[in-house]
Amino acid sequence: MQDKLNAIEKAALESLESVKDQAALDAWRVAHVGRSSPLMQVFAELGKLSKEERPVVGQAANKVKVALEAALAERTEAVKAAALAKALEEEQLDVTLPGRTVNVGHLHPSTQQLRRVLAILADMGFQVYTSREVETDEMNFQMLNFPPHHPAREMQDSFYVEAGERGDNPILMRTHTSPGQIRAMREYAATNPSDPPAIRIALPGMCFRYEQVTTRSEMQFNQVEGLVVGKGITFADLKGTIADFAQRMFGQGARTRFRASYFPFTEPSAEVDAECFVCGGKGCQVCKNSGWLEILGCGMVHPVVLQNGGYDPTIYSGFAWGMGPERQLMLRYKINDIRYFWGNDVRFLSQF
Repeated sequence: MQDKLNAIEKAALESLESVKDQAALDAWRVAHVGRSSPLMQVFAELGKLSKEERPVVGQAANKVKVALEAALAERTEAVKAAALAKALEEEQLDVTLPGRTVNVGHLHPSTQQLRRVLAILADMGFQVYTSREVETDEMNFQMLNFPPHHPAREMQDSFYVEAGERGDNPILMRTHTSPGQIRAMREYAATNPSDPPAIRIALPGMCFRYEQVTTRSEMQFNQVEGLVVGKGITFADLKGTIADFAQRMFGQGARTRFRASYFPFTEPSAEVDAECFVCGGKGCQVCKNSGWLEILGCGMVHPVVLQNGGYDPTIYSGFAWGMGPERQLMLRYKINDIRYFWGNDVRFLSQF
């Protein structure tokens, strides 16, 4: 048996010397250390030997196996080195070829649009004011003229975070950026309670509503609130501001229209539509075949809301609006489904 093992080792090593490439190495491995190789047959026959012969032959066979595996590893390195040397000698590298472009990230299209909106408003004299996303029922509804159990609350289905022991003032994800109106007015009024300063601010942020997702509505969306409060503010100021914004955003030829509407925190109230750029005003799924797409809701700040914010409604007046940047993006780039913005499809996002 020892002679047989010596012969197996000698034949395998001699065969290994002629191996020149990876394919031959793989074939050698199968032939000399594979399951059906002569060496493995020796291990299979150990059970037929006596107790005295078995350990001796087993040790000798293991010795041969270790030697062959070491020789295979050494030969593998030699073959790889030879292949590399050959490639370096024969292949050519053209250093004048242009390099591969490195893919870099960029801002989400909604963030880009949000910055575009705020830049326009900044040019118009507005300051940015940020407010919290998690609000109390009092700030999100009650201070904005939505009493508990008021039917107008059905306009905004809410994600409540905590009800528990808070009774009529539970915690919820804000359904609009309008709670920031109260917080901003109170903050400004606190600087001079007897004669509060005028306000001209934009409040950007994410809003959340528990509603059905469609091609034109999402359960989470960005919104930019606008608030102007001062003495002698009229509805004409509101119309002029919105019309100027639309011209700056969509171009000098952009058409807009005001429609009477209802919001508990403004009176009178209106919705503003822009001509649907997706279909050119002819009617499509995005604009519900009307040729117009709503871009914001607005109105004169309700006297109760002014009072809740610390401003005397007999002296001060103001206007407010809430606009959706994603809706504006749909108009700007003729996008027919608002769900693309939060679908995280790189093919869509990389276009911006």
